[in-house]
Amino acid sequence: MSTAAVSPAARLRGLRPDWLNNPKVWRTEVLAGLVVALALIPEAISFSIIAGVDPKIGLFASFTMAVTISVVGGRRAMISAATGAVALVIGPLNREHGLGYLVAAVILAGAMQIALGALGVAKLMRFVPRSVMVGFVNALAILIFVAQVPEMHDVPWAVYPLIIAGLALMVLFPKVTKVIPAPLVSIVILTVITVAAGIAVPTVGDKGDLPSSLPVPGLPDVPFTLHTLTIIAPYALAMALVGLMESLMTAKLVDEITDTHSSKTRESIGQGVANIVTGFFGGMGGCAMIGQTMINVKVSGARTRLSTFLAGAFLMVLCIAFGPVVSGIPMAALVAVMVMVSFATFDWHSIAPKTLKRMPAGEITVMVITVACVVATSNLAIGVVVGSVTAMVIFAKRVAHLANVTAHADPDGTGVVYSVTGELFFASSNDLVGRFDYAGDPVKVVIDLTDAHIWDASSVAALDAVETKYARRGKTVEIIGLNQPSAAIHRTLSGELASH
Repeated sequence: MSTAAVSPAARLRGLRPDWLNNPKVWRTEVLAGLVVALALIPEAISFSIIAGVDPKIGLFASFTMAVTISVVGGRRAMISAATGAVALVIGPLNREHGLGYLVAAVILAGAMQIALGALGVAKLMRFVPRSVMVGFVNALAILIFVAQVPEMHDVPWAVYPLIIAGLALMVLFPKVTKVIPAPLVSIVILTVITVAAGIAVPTVGDKGDLPSSLPVPGLPDVPFTLHTLTIIAPYALAMALVGLMESLMTAKLVDEITDTHSSKTRESIGQGVANIVTGFFGGMGGCAMIGQTMINVKVSGARTRLSTFLAGAFLMVLCIAFGPVVSGIPMAALVAVMVMVSFATFDWHSIAPKTLKRMPAGEITVMVITVACVVATSNLAIGVVVGSVTAMVIFAKRVAHLANVTAHADPDGTGVVYSVTGELFFASSNDLVGRFDYAGDPVKVVIDLTDAHIWDASSVAALDAVETKYARRGKTVEIIGLNQPSAAIHRTLSGELASH
């Protein structure tokens, strides 16, 4: 069919989002947003306590982050809100200097994230190995579960059967129908049971008061001086880096789950914009939330920006319009949801005996170190950095042994040819100097690098050292077989790296 034959209505449908064209998608997105909003409320309140601010500050941040990132973010269906990692970073600033400085730091962190995004920081994600990614996911699942343990400690006995019932509902209800998300069904049924039977268990309302009105924009209450900047800058930079790390790792995980691509640069800049907006509305800032994102994407099946927007919108509607009802939701219902999320998030295949037998020891080591660092510090960014560095060290050690030197007589019988194979860089070139027979070789020495590649200055310096040692004995060295990149770096640096 030609373009001219397509009706204006059909063209309009092609430009509209999926959720407008498909009622089933629309229903999935709306219900997913509602489930996430319910799960966000106690989380946001808990993170507010960690940061040392009023619960309303965390709830406002979750609202503005989710709504803003749904428009400017680069990863559809990902949830951004107030997070524990950000709370841990900026909490000390609030305790030492007050809420005004915290809000100012959030705005500055957002500006830094926009700058880092524009500079291409998202491209660094290519250096995160798969073993680190698996460790990140598994550590995250562990942290989600561990975060629920306090809600199961020193509580009325009725909490435990409620949690078990909630888990059973989420496992069995999808066998009946998947039209309504099982977590939403579980929350509603358990709330009705506890209210109707008058069961006294911890509820959402016990976590803190819910806001009764929308946040109002304004400037942070701080002096706009250089001294203020020196106070907030270190905290803002730490928040910017931690927030970007968690957001980009989460985006990469959602890419794999949904088998779709996202713009990491746009997501980086979008996180900055969302934090700036959040700061001007007096929120505590945030980043992508892996737990709520898994509820949205993996458990509820959401795939569009609508679910992200509605998660934030429903959050405020639930708090303002249905505060008393939401306050009565038993924490046991939300704990059951998060426990289910932790089990669904964990990569069980990665620890299966068959997998461990086939996996190289280095890969297993990197995964374990990543998990250990994240669980020990409760900071996903630290685990990812340590895991990536460990993977690079293991890789460098492995590649260093791939460089080999073999000697054979020159065809004309007047000299010796050394054939060097492999990758020459700082780790492999350190042993290069000791692989030649300087005293016993004839006066003509050829070093053939046809099957080798020079990567850095350390390799050029090693070749220079070999030539120098032969020259002291009146022998000449000819280097042949350099590929174009190797020849370029050798030509540029040879003779310029001698120590003084």
